[in-house]
Amino acid sequence: MTNEPVIIVAYDPAWPEIFEALRRRIEAALGPIAIAVEHVGSTAVPGLPAKPIIDIDVAIAGDSALPTAIAALATIGYAHQGEKGIAGRHAFAAPAGLARHHLYLCAAHSAELRRHLAFRDRLRADAGLAAAYGALKMRLAEEFGWDREGYTIAKTSFIETALEDAP
Repeated sequence: MTNEPVIIVAYDPAWPEIFEALRRRIEAALGPIAIAVEHVGSTAVPGLPAKPIIDIDVAIAGDSALPTAIAALATIGYAHQGEKGIAGRHAFAAPAGLARHHLYLCAAHSAELRRHLAFRDRLRADAGLAAAYGALKMRLAEEFGWDREGYTIAKTSFIETALEDAP
């Protein structure tokens, strides 16, 4: 359980612009350490209902770049939170005053980054799959209410199947 409910809202066409503003800020701090800054998650899929929180994955060369990246992000207010249960994906608390977002650092070759990009791209390419996922998210948000972990776990089977069925 968390201290806020799972709320899914209609797609907001401002989400890509919000991501771009955050991306520019992150890239300016990280410079060449950032191989790529990717908009992932449901807010990255046009038309898809989502929690109004931008998900951002930053690809770095590997673990050797992690200390430098952590220090660079700290200069613009991000606090490293560790892997939070997902090996190879480092979470950061966002500074106050910015649009709500989750920031993660991953090695460019990591399985977690590949999964995020593959699922995003699959949803972008298949409107029917995206619609089914949106309907599932709406139903699960009602069912799980304040239980974000339960909500996330309940989506896993859909995501795994979509990735298995990817062309």
